[in-house]
Amino acid sequence: MDYPQADIGVFGGSGLYSLLESPAEVTVHTPYGDPSAPITYGEIGGRVVAFMPRHGTSHTIPPHMINYRANVYAMKQMGVSRIIGPNACGSLQAHVKPGDFVVCDQFVDRTKGRKDTFYDGPQTTHVSSADPYCPTMRQVAVETARELGISVHDGGTVVVIQGPRFSTRAESRWFASQGWEVINMTQYPESYLARELEICYCNISLITDYDAGTAGATPVTNDEVVRVFAENTEKIKSLLYAMIPALPEERPCLCATALEGAVF
Repeated sequence: MDYPQADIGVFGGSGLYSLLESPAEVTVHTPYGDPSAPITYGEIGGRVVAFMPRHGTSHTIPPHMINYRANVYAMKQMGVSRIIGPNACGSLQAHVKPGDFVVCDQFVDRTKGRKDTFYDGPQTTHVSSADPYCPTMRQVAVETARELGISVHDGGTVVVIQGPRFSTRAESRWFASQGWEVINMTQYPESYLARELEICYCNISLITDYDAGTAGATPVTNDEVVRVFAENTEKIKSLLYAMIPALPEERPCLCATALEGAVF
């Protein structure tokens, strides 16, 4: 089936269930099953943008049950070559405050049992994830955030836990002791699957709380996460609306050629 084509994809996280004004909608079918929701699409600054809430339109899909392969493949079928993945995250370090944005440059995977590759054989394919986030998109995100007066951290490691439970204090202290800045439940395998399809990917972590092991932190609740994200929804939308037109047409980054030398 031929689907409408878009330039840039956005996955909405907790609290971000819509993005575009007066969008069209299409239901995309994939070899990996159904995506989280139909894709809405429309223009932002002259670029055609495809949007999907990764948890579904009413947040009915918990992190460990998201069909990440279907979601990313659906974006590929829409012709998307770049994906922006904003999400709600906890902070593991005191200097990374609730309300801050972190444009991550590394992840640590602590999930289990998730379908995390498109290449199950018989052709063996190993795609490098040494630098998992697009450097071009990261630079544009950071520069645009600063121009908008948003408190943003250039780089940081996100540790991705399985969910749906939050961390124990001991786990949280362990993650913090490694120097990691951000904790989240959805960045893996979403970001890596994009790399396997040679799609550029940029994470924008909106810090909603201090994780349980951070000094002086009270245990996080879902209500608090949603409250802080909702307070900053317009801020993330403003960043996306300014960032998307600023992305260059060309893709000289390593993401665009990720499969070169990866196939045995």
